[in-house]
Amino acid sequence: MKNEKIIAILGVGPGLGSAVARRFAREGFAVALMARREDSLRDIHTHITSADGRALSLLVDAMDPASISAAFAEVRAKLGDPSVFVYNAGTFRPGSVLEVKPEQFEMYWKVNCFGAFLSVREVLPAMISRAEGTLLLTGATASLRGSANFSGLAVGKFGLRALAQSLARELGPKGIHVAHVIIDGQIDTPNLRAMSPGRAANTLLSPDAIAQTYWNLHNQDATAWTLEQDIRPSVEKF
Repeated sequence: MKNEKIIAILGVGPGLGSAVARRFAREGFAVALMARREDSLRDIHTHITSADGRALSLLVDAMDPASISAAFAEVRAKLGDPSVFVYNAGTFRPGSVLEVKPEQFEMYWKVNCFGAFLSVREVLPAMISRAEGTLLLTGATASLRGSANFSGLAVGKFGLRALAQSLARELGPKGIHVAHVIIDGQIDTPNLRAMSPGRAANTLLSPDAIAQTYWNLHNQDATAWTLEQDIRPSVEKF
């Protein structure tokens, strides 16, 4: 039997993506977990299903329209139409404009922005038909500021922010809440801990705390919707 409360998350890893999946699963949502690598999905899938929740794991290439289309077709067939969609995919490496190869720049833009455009097109028809839904897009400090050697990230994240604004103005009157979340700081993940084992926890963003913010955005009353929210550790300079 298909679950009426369904969230799809594209860009699931051991940090924020998994935390959002856990938070919504606690509220009875079936969760479509999407990532490029199987090892990104294994632990969170087991966590949800071992607690009698429903999860569907899918390998997805955020740059490929056919891959995204096929994944969402499977979500609709096995779970139903998502009422919440979170775009959390992202990639880049710092480098000067002369160091970043054109094919790398294109890849960064596609993962950071184009994949969101493709995914939103998959979930919108059902949301528009129901006149309700939530789209949550994960931004970054680079959504607002193009720093030196960060062009590969900033261009895609600027674009994602622009997409969120356009979507919100188009879809808000149709009952669909669009929110862009600016993550201003580094998220506490196993990889980051391995690289900086002595880093104080209060200098990092807790994935579970961010996930709570996403849950709160989803539950906002339509008379007081947030389009953009920036979050950072209390000690972060900005």
